Amino acid sequence: MLRNLKIKNLALVDDVQVGFSGGLNVITGETGAGKSLLMGALRLLLGERANKSMIRTGENSCSVYAEFGLENASHVDSILSDIGMEPCDGGLLIIRRVITETSNKTMVNDEPVTLNVLKRLGDVLVDMHGPYDHQSLLDPATQLAILDAFGQVGGAKEAYQSKYRNYRVIQKQIDALNSDNEEDLERQIEFLAYRVAEIDAAKLSVKEDEQVEEEHSITANSQQVIELANNTVNALTEGEGCAFDGLVAAQQGLNQLIKHLPEAQEWRDEIESAVTSVQEVVRSIETSATSIDASPERMQWLDDRLTTYQSLKRKYGSSVEEILQNGQLWQQQVEELRGRDKKRAELQAEQDLVFKAVETAGLALRTLRENVADHLSECITKELVDIGFEHGFFDVQLTPCEAGSSGLDEIDFGFAPNAGEEMRPLRTIASSGEISRVMLATKAVLARHDQIPVLVFDEIDANIGGEIGGAVGRKLAQVAECHQLICITHLPQVAACGTTHLAVSKSVQDGRTYTEVQLLDPESRPDELARMLGGGTEVSLQHAHEMLEQTTRGI
Repeated sequence: MLRNLKIKNLALVDDVQVGFSGGLNVITGETGAGKSLLMGALRLLLGERANKSMIRTGENSCSVYAEFGLENASHVDSILSDIGMEPCDGGLLIIRRVITETSNKTMVNDEPVTLNVLKRLGDVLVDMHGPYDHQSLLDPATQLAILDAFGQVGGAKEAYQSKYRNYRVIQKQIDALNSDNEEDLERQIEFLAYRVAEIDAAKLSVKEDEQVEEEHSITANSQQVIELANNTVNALTEGEGCAFDGLVAAQQGLNQLIKHLPEAQEWRDEIESAVTSVQEVVRSIETSATSIDASPERMQWLDDRLTTYQSLKRKYGSSVEEILQNGQLWQQQVEELRGRDKKRAELQAEQDLVFKAVETAGLALRTLRENVADHLSECITKELVDIGFEHGFFDVQLTPCEAGSSGLDEIDFGFAPNAGEEMRPLRTIASSGEISRVMLATKAVLARHDQIPVLVFDEIDANIGGEIGGAVGRKLAQVAECHQLICITHLPQVAACGTTHLAVSKSVQDGRTYTEVQLLDPESRPDELARMLGGGTEVSLQHAHEMLEQTTRGI
């Protein structure tokens, strides 16, 4: 259960600590006193987004703190384990949020967590019902969720939804295939196929690209290349005063010098090696020069080939590697586009098989729902009798529908509040006060089946009064026998049924407004009920004492 709620610098609240007990905790106070701030603080602790406008004027931060004591912490511990945190120690769970103008700090058991974690914890800790939430009872999705929760069909529902998700995945693939215009597809295929054919016909390669560019440069300058080569050969071996003649003369001189200077042998060997090197260089130059094909035919081929490479690089990629990669990608796309009809047929056949599984799972889920629908109707009808609908009747109607995310069923809650009236959909006949009581009856039924420890009702008794108010109070107290229940109320009949009574008040001190929360004791509680009855007169005070005595006696 929720043990303590601490609020500091939140809107009108300066520094408030509220203690709760088991059973029915009622919260009362004048309109505008700040009762809704308590619920707002609790919503913040359960993952609602915050902003700096919540901070009390003149302060730079606000904080909210909640302490839960859990008899069964298994669901909470499972969530904590998922995020790598230690389980609750002795069932103790502490949630804290600190909001500043620039930051938002969220802590669980003194470790930082995300808002998503708080929302997950909130789903298993607290069921909050606000003053307008009863309208959700008119929503078919909410009605179906109520039936499923009552029937505990979670396993069958998840099995269905898993198969339905598979069905939807295939349907999206089929929709994607069907989304394009056939003429547009043909144009796209033709466009990509042309690119692929052009690349294939060019027979590109990285090696040839380099060779063509190099040979084109040589051939384009062949006259100059040959002239320079000839000049080089002349300078080395053929011209007057060439290097070769000089080396030969030096070699002959060294042959004579060896007779007088032994180390000249080494010099002669080096000169001989140089002569050989010059001859080899000359042969290489002559071979390269004579191998140049400077014919018009060869030059034209090189021009054409170089143009092909340059053109394809401009159109399809900055390098041969990129062009070839794009060609492969476009070829794959062409094959996929040309195979759309085949792919569509394959997907349709697969979807037909999956849909059979969807139908099987959906029918199994429907059977479970039908088995519990009448029982839910009986249980809610019984609860409605207790809160003023003596001749009322509630009905759950299921009708088949096309497969959807929740199953193969549509649901409608029917309601006949008075004897002799025919059953009609709840949304067409119920007043806001009637819907509130139907919601309370529904919550009373579900409370026996769920494991959420804390139920919060914020003005669920709106538009209810008189003896019906007393019946609602007794029903809330009955629900509080198996859950901690926190209820904000304006009805003294409801407040009198509480086991713990908290009064919220507002005061002005030194020009500033303060909200305070007081735990009422047996002496002060009648005064608060008398105020709610219309004033502090002797008559209202006597009436308040009588209401408390009747509640104590269980009347």
